[in-house]
Amino acid sequence: MLFRKLTLLTFIAAHGLFVSGENMITCKGDIHRLTCDTGLIKVKSSLYGRTCNDTCNFNWSPSDTVNTSCSLRISTIADRCNGLRECELKTDLLDTPDPCYGTYKYYNTTYDCINGRVTVICERGYSTLDCGDGSIQIINANYGRADSLTCSSGLSNSLIKNTNCYAPNTLSAVAALCNGQRRCTVQASHTIFTDPCSDTVKYLTVSYFCTREPVTCEGNIAVLTCGAHHLKIVSAIYGRTDSTTCSSGRPLSQISYTNCFTPDALNRVAARCEGKSSCEVPATNDIFSDPCVGTYKYLTVVYNCV
Repeated sequence: MLFRKLTLLTFIAAHGLFVSGENMITCKGDIHRLTCDTGLIKVKSSLYGRTCNDTCNFNWSPSDTVNTSCSLRISTIADRCNGLRECELKTDLLDTPDPCYGTYKYYNTTYDCINGRVTVICERGYSTLDCGDGSIQIINANYGRADSLTCSSGLSNSLIKNTNCYAPNTLSAVAALCNGQRRCTVQASHTIFTDPCSDTVKYLTVSYFCTREPVTCEGNIAVLTCGAHHLKIVSAIYGRTDSTTCSSGRPLSQISYTNCFTPDALNRVAARCEGKSSCEVPATNDIFSDPCVGTYKYLTVVYNCV
């Protein structure tokens, strides 16, 4: 058993812990570690099982690795790691259902490192998230305790030793409160979130990014910029969904119809801009086609920098 463990650790170290860009593969029983040198973790997908027979096959018999049609998509890793700069999970504690009995399995997670902010609020404390002229988009939120160091000053070991404490539905509660707002105040309290471990002192970790939402009137050019980062397009609308935006000097006949939008505006902006550090998008019918002839339109793009 000791030899198997040492062999495995040597192989992982030699191959950079299986990291290939934004991908991590960890054999069952080992530590699943995601990290971002810059930015915050945003999990794209996590699979548990086996899809090839040459991964994590050290000292296992062929019968243990022959089943390569074993794959279960899981959300636990995203729930625990999203919004953190680094995240370590003991795979033995993930309590993942077994998709193929008798097969030795592994965890495979792909993720992005996105530009975001993190705030930690000790129990009974408050914090205000502020995006200035942008809008808050919550990446993740956890109320509980994931380590023994955070918010631990002056506390006995018995109050901080449980580090597998997560309140359910914390993310949805914080997102409902803050998403789309410029400023939002959140409180770390069991009166707001359920108490997942009553004998443990808890804290609230909230990670978020600020989206930029330029509006460009028809005939002008939208300029999207991210400096040293890359554009990630969240949404785009070309048309008219209200009668006040880009309405100055326009007759009522050009701004009264507000059910006007090009269905594939997001795809067109993303194809033009996604992954670039800056991008120009003309708000014209030549680019998006004309979804409502006679109506004066505008382009709204929501994006963030990754």
